[in-house]
Amino acid sequence: MDLQLTGKRALVTGGSRGIGAAVAHVLADEGVALALFAREPGRLSARAAELSERGATVVTRAVDTADAAAVRAAVEEVASELGGLDILVNAAAVPAGPAQAVPLALLDDDDLRQQIETKVLGYLHTARAVAPMMIDQGWGRIINISGLAARQTGSIFGSIRNVAVAAMTKNLADELGPSGINVTVVHPALTVTERTFGLLRAVAQSEGIGVDQAAERFAAQVSIGRLVTAAEVADVVAFLASPRSVAINGDAIAVGGGAVGSIHY
Repeated sequence: MDLQLTGKRALVTGGSRGIGAAVAHVLADEGVALALFAREPGRLSARAAELSERGATVVTRAVDTADAAAVRAAVEEVASELGGLDILVNAAAVPAGPAQAVPLALLDDDDLRQQIETKVLGYLHTARAVAPMMIDQGWGRIINISGLAARQTGSIFGSIRNVAVAAMTKNLADELGPSGINVTVVHPALTVTERTFGLLRAVAQSEGIGVDQAAERFAAQVSIGRLVTAAEVADVVAFLASPRSVAINGDAIAVGGGAVGSIHY
């Protein structure tokens, strides 16, 4: 299937590693010019070099998306360099990892503030900055990377931030849909990235089990019997970023390989 993405221009936040980096690679292979935002200049430069070697057009900015003014300025700069923006993929967030149940009495308000400022407000900042140019051209795609903690208990703050992203997504979809802009949210589960082994090792150490046992435990919760990779999440995001996805707007798409025992309708 031709995703009709050749010549499009995309901004990917959190694009230096993890799911954001995987999305950048898939979009580049589809002929999309890229702007990457992340907080660490060194990682950004390395990622841009990889993509450039594959023939992609890439511009980068070291940006903390929690800073609304910095986001606005950076979006204007990269849009000028690329000649506009058609696609926004929000993936910049504090990594959550496996859900950790923290008792109510031990919850730290500052942890929630950080997660809300980075993931919820950060996503809002970038969407607010790119929406006017998408409205002017009559077409756009915004995809928010959230997480299946929106549908599961076990991490109060993880659930709060991910439900908030889903609610924001639906509100933006209803507002921007008539202007040709589709807004969707993608919910990964624990996903195989460069961080996964460290996360599994931490879980194994805390519970006194082997890393392989920890991996098997998480895989047993997935309908396909294994963890999904960042590249497999990126394939779904690429479809949602394409003109082919016009029938999907405001919806949440789970990309965790299927949660055993759950029914969503």
